Amino acid sequence: MAREAESDLVEIAPGAVPPVCRVMDFGKFLFERTKKEKEARKAQTKIEVKEIRLRPKTNVHHRGFKTRDARRWLLEGMKVRVTVRFRGREITYPELALEDLKEISEELSDISVIEQAPAMEGKVMSMVLIASKPVKKKSPDATEKPEAAVTEEAKEVKAVKEVKAVKTVKEVKEVTETKE
Repeated sequence: MAREAESDLVEIAPGAVPPVCRVMDFGKFLFERTKKEKEARKAQTKIEVKEIRLRPKTNVHHRGFKTRDARRWLLEGMKVRVTVRFRGREITYPELALEDLKEISEELSDISVIEQAPAMEGKVMSMVLIASKPVKKKSPDATEKPEAAVTEEAKEVKAVKEVKAVKTVKEVKEVTETKE
């Protein structure tokens, strides 16, 4: 049958009794399968894990810079790992690091949730934050403004130009009247 159809005989399930075979164009099948795999890879979203490193003695001002970066990363859809590294005798005060991590999680609570609670791993205490709402990635060929906003803006610009034109016409009339 395969020779008559000028196709290939492909064994689908060799373990079945009797074995299952199909008459198909095997080259076309492989091409379509690789094409589907490529599309599936394109559709996948790769989540990056960014890290913020602190020390127990990091002051509030510097911690603010780092939380601002974390906020930006979370809005982009990335995970953020916040770590506090201890040196020497600092490890005897893990409550300082725990307090810092809680403050950071409270500052970012409007856009994130805690995926992994604060935990000690050797000389490091860390937690992981993820975005609370899924983020839609912008396609590279998408414009910044939707079409409706662009047309409204164009109407406003046109109206402003007309007002300026009317103003100049009035000024011209006033100028010509004063000269007469």
